[in-house]
Amino acid sequence: MRINRVIKTFIVSDFFVQSGFSVFAPIFAIFVTKQIANGSLEVVGFAAAISQIVKVTFQIPVARILDKNHGEYDDFYSLITGSLLMAIVPFLYLLASESTHLYIIQGVYGLALAFLVPPWYAIFSRHLDKNQENIEWSFESVTIGIASATAAALGGIAATRFGFQFVFIIGGLLAIVGSLLQIGLYHHLRGAVPRGQVHPQPSHTQH
Repeated sequence: MRINRVIKTFIVSDFFVQSGFSVFAPIFAIFVTKQIANGSLEVVGFAAAISQIVKVTFQIPVARILDKNHGEYDDFYSLITGSLLMAIVPFLYLLASESTHLYIIQGVYGLALAFLVPPWYAIFSRHLDKNQENIEWSFESVTIGIASATAAALGGIAATRFGFQFVFIIGGLLAIVGSLLQIGLYHHLRGAVPRGQVHPQPSHTQH
């Protein structure tokens, strides 16, 4: 079974990004309650809500703009913008000392997702190999599961031994690697996509 370069790149990239954010997921609430002034579980809840509120506010407008240009290069720029913006989030946590800081960072995270999610699904779906749609989506799902489980387990150990800062730095570096891998997709994208095309199309690049 051959999987085209675009799909492979997305899967590998997602492995690093998911690992980066999962590595500090087990200790995030503890970080907030111990390192953020007046930090509490309520602050954790509000922070999570803010990222989702910002995401759902901007995601549809971003998607509408991307759909007006029926090529993949505008999708690519939105994808990279969202990926790089998201990759700096773990480093921003290092600078947070108050709940207000945390809320702003979560807003940045939500905005990053708004730019990232629509083009990610669009490009991935268009480049699925014919008659391999189920297995390639499954590879993506399995990759996320492995990355999340492994990184979460190691993140808890790392935080205990080396502290919060170490874990956030590792998380940020992993996310940056995932973002940089996506840049290599540029030459494998399509300059034009027929209006209304929503069904998967095989990529021209196979290996």
